[in-house]
Amino acid sequence: MQRQVYDCTPGCPVESTLQVIAGKWKSVILYHLFTAGTCRFSILQKRLPGCSRRMLARQLQELVQDGVIAKRVYPVVPPKTEYWITPFGQTLKPVIMAMETWEYNSVNGKPRQ
Repeated sequence: MQRQVYDCTPGCPVESTLQVIAGKWKSVILYHLFTAGTCRFSILQKRLPGCSRRMLARQLQELVQDGVIAKRVYPVVPPKTEYWITPFGQTLKPVIMAMETWEYNSVNGKPRQ
């Protein structure tokens, strides 16, 4: 997917980040990879029951193309595919984990920090 480069006007860093993590499932996929480490496709599919196989494959492919995650396919039958966070993807960890903290605080009635 071709990404637009913004000219650093106010708000552009947010827009640039959203280009990478936007998508119904990308942030959730990243959360599971941050918390579990390397995951097989089948494990991710179990952790995202509302996500179709096709959608999961598409979202993973885009994250791989953007260099956020890496993929290894093992030459076995049935195919075994593993995904993990790249060093570049690790830079998104504070963003994804802040989303987890924000959600926890908003559900439990705690002030947002």
